[in-house]
Amino acid sequence: MIYEALNCLVDEMNEHFRSRLKLNEQKVILSSLISQDGTVAIQGENKIVVTLVNIEKESAMSISQKGAMSFSNSAQSVNINLYVLFSTYFSQGNYAESLRFLSFVIGYFVNKPVFNHSNTPALDNKIDKLTFEIVDMNPDTVSNLWSSLGAKYMPSVVYKVRMITFDETFAREFRPSISGILDEKLLKNE
Repeated sequence: MIYEALNCLVDEMNEHFRSRLKLNEQKVILSSLISQDGTVAIQGENKIVVTLVNIEKESAMSISQKGAMSFSNSAQSVNINLYVLFSTYFSQGNYAESLRFLSFVIGYFVNKPVFNHSNTPALDNKIDKLTFEIVDMNPDTVSNLWSSLGAKYMPSVVYKVRMITFDETFAREFRPSISGILDEKLLKNE
């Protein structure tokens, strides 16, 4: 469900930028910044890279419609928040353009801080809504984030995305059938 949420976000942002900025290419991509071998993982340049940098369990209490206090998750479900980094990966001589696109990202979420089924029809049916909240980060936190990613700093912003609910209906354990071994043992016992 994490992929579905972030992929929908990328598609929606690309459509917005295509219509508003009259772009022919996709500027927003879902990607890690650095591959496990230490090389750049991003295909192409002049992109806004959407990267999941953290997941947290939502443990805040909420008020139900009846006014009673209740926990936001039950024994059968868990609610998570995503921390998503929006980085501008632009060529060396294009720094000013990277700042322009970072401003577009921030402006996009000022105008659309909530994704729901009425304003985002492509949102997965298992997701009720997603809300986007900018994360304030001091320079030390930013430095630690980029160091842990193994990348050089790029103009960027982090958003907290609330909230995705996982429950027992989301995924079932997959166990492929084992054939041959059992059949051989049964044949030997006959």
